[in-house]
Order: sequence, then structure tokens, then C-alpha cells
Amino acid sequence: MKDQIYKIALTKIPKVGNKIGKRLLDHFGSATNVFSASKQDLADVFGIGDQRVSCILSKKPIEKAEKELKYLTESGAKALFVKDKLYPRRLKEISDPPLIVYVKGNVNLDNDKVIGIVGTRKPTSYGLSMCDFLLEDLKEYNPLIVSGLAYGIDACAHQNCLKLGLPTLGVVAHGLPNIYPARHKNLAKKMSKNGGLLTEFTHNIEAEKEFFPMRNRIIAGLCDAIVVVQTADRGGSMISAELANAYYKDVFAFPGRSGDHHSAGCNRLIKENKAQLIESGADLASNLGWDEPRPIATQTALFQTLNDKEQKVITYLRDHAEANIDQLSMKCEISNGEISAVLLELEFKGLVIPSPGKRFSLAR
Repeated sequence: MKDQIYKIALTKIPKVGNKIGKRLLDHFGSATNVFSASKQDLADVFGIGDQRVSCILSKKPIEKAEKELKYLTESGAKALFVKDKLYPRRLKEISDPPLIVYVKGNVNLDNDKVIGIVGTRKPTSYGLSMCDFLLEDLKEYNPLIVSGLAYGIDACAHQNCLKLGLPTLGVVAHGLPNIYPARHKNLAKKMSKNGGLLTEFTHNIEAEKEFFPMRNRIIAGLCDAIVVVQTADRGGSMISAELANAYYKDVFAFPGRSGDHHSAGCNRLIKENKAQLIESGADLASNLGWDEPRPIATQTALFQTLNDKEQKVITYLRDHAEANIDQLSMKCEISNGEISAVLLELEFKGLVIPSPGKRFSLAR
């Protein structure tokens, strides 16, 4: 119980965001150790400063965390800390994951297939139809569908998932009980039976304009791929697409008619090679290799002699279902110049398989 309080409290320290919080965790090893540290030990951490030290030593973060834990206990929601085993593995691998996420519902955040669906708040009949067709096609694969619980394409995606029996997760830019828009409270409630809600904000936080881009990075981080169904040239969907590209996630978009401002963003993403053009869920599944048989790694192959670098990659992929080439280079401490050759050799040995977006996983 105390450990959980300290984890939440770490996120409630003024002027300590995710980056400084991670620095404290890396230095002290745990949230409990951060709050047990002396003033001098805290001051020794690079970039902390006297003001942050005073905030850490005050009682306010602990008091706020106790209130949050009370809410979690009463509501049945959960707090997942970045070092916890249940913290979503895909989100943990992005460059700026939240230290903690709050989840309510019945959802497997590490579903084998996770797709983000985003789009305009004011879709045309074409956009709504594409969203419908996409999910109909994806039903047989049973992916987790992630969106932002907003008006328009988001709501269309969530509602269609409920009809089709697909799990769906709404990532929100506020505390769990403060549903925005309020009109979607009933939708959120229905989603909790096969999916739910996720946020990085504590229960007392209301939606603010600056929180939505933060929400968008979580949508991008949770998914294998993002589908932009319909969007104008600016807006949250374009932000999500840019973030997904930055995280080495696959991005797909439905094309619109030339000159149609409702689809101008989708067309620009395709034109600038920031999204792959799709016309159906079948196109998406094909691009992601969902229909391709995976090669079998025999027992003989598994026990082949591997050099140190190859063994590091195999060990990492055993603990992480999939990773992109830059993550493997960083986590396995293999230079950018060498990692491609290591992966190619492991492909020849039948031990790893590549996926779109320069991602790799163990052969099964």
C-alpha cells in the first residue's frame, strides 16, 4: 500500500514531470527510495535543484497520493506504474511514456494486435462509412481498438466495437470520472465491459486544451499502428499520426477526393509518405502481415550457437513481443551500424522475423 502511494506521489511533485521523474527513478531505483532520500542525496541528482528538493520533502505529494488511492479503491480503477509488469509494454517503449497510467474496465492492454483509430470530430458520411467497413473487416482478427472518446470518428469506432464485440479502449485527457464530452458518459460505461478507459491524469483533473496532445501520444504509443480515417489538414489526428511516425509505428490513411478539405489531412499524409494508403481492413491486415503464416523456429534452431550480440537481441525479444530496430540498438547496446547485420543473420537462422515499420519479433 505504501509503495503504491509513493508511486502516485512521484507524479504529484510540482515541477517534476515524466523526464525528471524517470531521472529520479533511475538514480534511486524506486519511488519509495525517492521519498526516503535525504535532502543531500536528492540535491546530488543532476538537474533537480533546491526548489524540487523542497517539494519532494514536503508532505503534499503524499497527501495527494493518499486521496488518489482512496478513489482507486472505491472505484475499482487501477494505477499501473512504468516499472510494473502490467504496465502496457508498447507504451513503455516510446521515448516519453507517462510514469503512471490509470485504467478502469476489463481490458488486455497487451493484446496481440492493437490498432488506434483517429479522425475528425465532424466526419462526413464517407468517413463514417469507412470507419464502419474497417471494423467489420477487422472483426475476425479481434484486435484491441484504441481511440480518444471524442465526437466523430472516435465515437464511431468505439460504438462499432460495442456492436461487433471487439474490445475497445478510450484514452482520455482528464481524470477517469470526469468524462469529456459529457454526452459520452453512457458510451464510456458500456465500454468498461469489454475494454475501458485509460489516462495519465488523477481523478480530480478536468479536461484542458493542452492535455489533448499528451493524450494523443498515449494513443500512438499503445498501438501497433494508427489508422487515420478522415481528417482535415490540421488537428489532433494529424498530431497522432506525426507522433506514431516518431515512435516508429505504422500509419495508415483512407484517401479522400481531391480538394475535399474533410480528407485533406489524409491525402497529405499519403502524399508525403507519412501514411500508407488503405481502402479496407483487409488492406490493413495485409500490410501488417496478419494473414501470413509465421515460420516455425525449431528446437534445433533455438539452440544454434549465437554470438553475444545475437544472444542479446534474442533475450530482449523473449521479454518483449516486438521491438523496432532503434529500440533493439539502444536496449541491446549494439551500434546502429551493426544492428542491421545482426538482425539479418538472425533472420537467416530463422530466429526472428521482420514486420512493417522496421519491427522484429521472435519466430514461433
